[in-house]
Amino acid sequence: MNYANNVTRLLDSRRIPYRVHLYTYGEGLHSATEVADAIGLPAACVFKTLVALPDAPGRKQILAVIPGPKTLDLKSLAKAAGVKKAKMAAHDDAEKLTGLLTGGISALALTNKGFVVLLDASALQHATIVVSAGERGAQIELAPADFIKLTRAHTAQLAD
Repeated sequence: MNYANNVTRLLDSRRIPYRVHLYTYGEGLHSATEVADAIGLPAACVFKTLVALPDAPGRKQILAVIPGPKTLDLKSLAKAAGVKKAKMAAHDDAEKLTGLLTGGISALALTNKGFVVLLDASALQHATIVVSAGERGAQIELAPADFIKLTRAHTAQLAD
C-alpha cells in the first residue's frame, strides 16, 4: 500500500511497525464501531480519540483514547488526569484545539502539541490496537506499547 501522511512518516522515522487501514469516510460511517466493521476488525481493538477539557485553569487539554464501543467515564478520566472535573469538548472546539477534523483526531498526529494523552488500560489486552491516522478514512494499527511510547500516554481505566 502506498499511503503516507505525517503519522506514517513519524512511525517510519522511528522504525515502528504498523499497518494502514483505509476506508471510505462518509454518511453513516462515523463511529469507531462502524469503522471497525468497514475495515473488518473487532470493535474492541478499534479505539476512538476524544478531546476533554479539565476544570482547572492552566491545565493541558486531554486526549482520551478508548475502545470504540465504550463510553468515556468522565470521573475516571478526571482522576487519571489529576483534576477535580473534566468535560467533553464540543465537536467544533475539539477541531479548533487539535486542528484536525472529528473522525480524524489522533494522538499520533498531535505528539508534542501539549496534550495529556490517556489510553484506556484495556488496550494492553490486545497485541495491536487501531487508532486514527490523523485524517478521516485512515486508521493505523500498531502495538499498544509503541502508541504509549510515541504519545507519552498514561494508561488508566477510562471507559465504562
